[in-house]
Amino acid sequence: MLNTNLADYLAQAFLDEVITIAKEAGEAIMQVYYTDFNVEHKEDKSPVTQADLAAHDVIFQGLNRLTPHIPVLSEESTIVSFETRKNWHEYWLIDPLDGTREFVKRNGEFTVNIALIRQHQIVLGVVYAPVTQVLYFATHGQGAFKQIQASFPAHIKTAELKLSKPVLAISRSHKDEKVLVFMQNLENKLKVTPELISIGSSLKICLVAEGVADVYPRLGPTSEWDTAAAHCVIQEAGGDIVDVAGVTLLYNTKSSLLNPFFFAKSGSKHDWACYL
Repeated sequence: MLNTNLADYLAQAFLDEVITIAKEAGEAIMQVYYTDFNVEHKEDKSPVTQADLAAHDVIFQGLNRLTPHIPVLSEESTIVSFETRKNWHEYWLIDPLDGTREFVKRNGEFTVNIALIRQHQIVLGVVYAPVTQVLYFATHGQGAFKQIQASFPAHIKTAELKLSKPVLAISRSHKDEKVLVFMQNLENKLKVTPELISIGSSLKICLVAEGVADVYPRLGPTSEWDTAAAHCVIQEAGGDIVDVAGVTLLYNTKSSLLNPFFFAKSGSKHDWACYL
């Protein structure tokens, strides 16, 4: 078993190559984006397109070349049983195209997500938005960064919470009754109307990481590959993703790959669950 310092060093050493792989996957997605592509649906009714599968192939092959000894778990691959996964000390967790609904709408709010998990925690995260060419990345202990196209990467941090004007990032395609109740309770208790930013995919978590929003409440179903990469970014930016009891989300701890309801939040100790 690798010691922590060596494992973190190796994660940092992988970063440049993983960023390259994410951008190559983004190029594969963009080759489909402006075509008359077909949309199919999985058993859970979620959409899938040729772009999802093309990005999966690029990432899967790239990671296998980079680290043939590290398993890869992808939204678009056959789900590995927990009997096998529970023995993984380290693995790649990817969502080749996070925000397929936004891809279908052609609004640009989708991302490529690649994370490296070690001992149930994220040690590397890369989030890439192919349309805008915006990149977020982080490795454990090295801070979080945002890069726009070819500009120099900028260090990002979560914002100091001001309850006099809270800013909420909410899903563009998944507004449900629980979130509406949360927002109404927040408004009633704080006597303020929060500012809302509606956007797709893991970009919501990244908005909190860079201090544009204070919290992203997710009170509906998500899977571990939806959050992992951006979770590393927000943690290294000073925030976290926690369940409604305030406990940090962990990965590969159970047979189900579904996340509990959660809050992606800044470093403030504010209890967002009190508005549920």
